[in-house]
Amino acid sequence: MANTVNSKKLLLSKWTATHPTNKEKHHVVIKVIYKDEDHLIPEKIVMEALINHRQWQMDWQELKNKDNWLPGWR
Repeated sequence: MANTVNSKKLLLSKWTATHPTNKEKHHVVIKVIYKDEDHLIPEKIVMEALINHRQWQMDWQELKNKDNWLPGWR
């Protein structure tokens, strides 16, 4: 079963990594990058780790994978 992710509510959503690296467990979506600004179809997101503020881009659909991400902070 996959996580339910509402593409319209991605910005500032909170996520927990199921297999944290470098103690980066809790994350927040700080930016949504759209394929098409007219239709607001998300393509990528910028995630930020809370512990050290490291940022990186990833495909927003990766958040649907329950093996890697859980919604909210746990």
